[in-house]
Amino acid sequence: MSTAMNFGTKTFRPRPPDKGAFPLDHFGECKSFKETYMRCLRDNHFDSSSCRGESKEYLECRMDRQLMAKEPFEKLGFKDLMEKHAEEIKPNPDQI
Repeated sequence: MSTAMNFGTKTFRPRPPDKGAFPLDHFGECKSFKETYMRCLRDNHFDSSSCRGESKEYLECRMDRQLMAKEPFEKLGFKDLMEKHAEEIKPNPDQI
């Protein structure tokens, strides 16, 4: 009589993480945005808060080319930049 324990009754099914994993940019579609961001970081002693505009543009490039899932920029920490942009394009009632 065999008394082997069967640990394999439930199989583990790996699933990709919700965030944090995305395809590499094999064709260099966003390379110029990445280089601009990296240059900004170097010029600002790697202070990422000084390069948020460049970071946003890089992420926008990746989303536009399906290299990462589309997310609202507000959800990615760029709410203040989006509000600033909205104010810049809003018509001034005094000029109408």
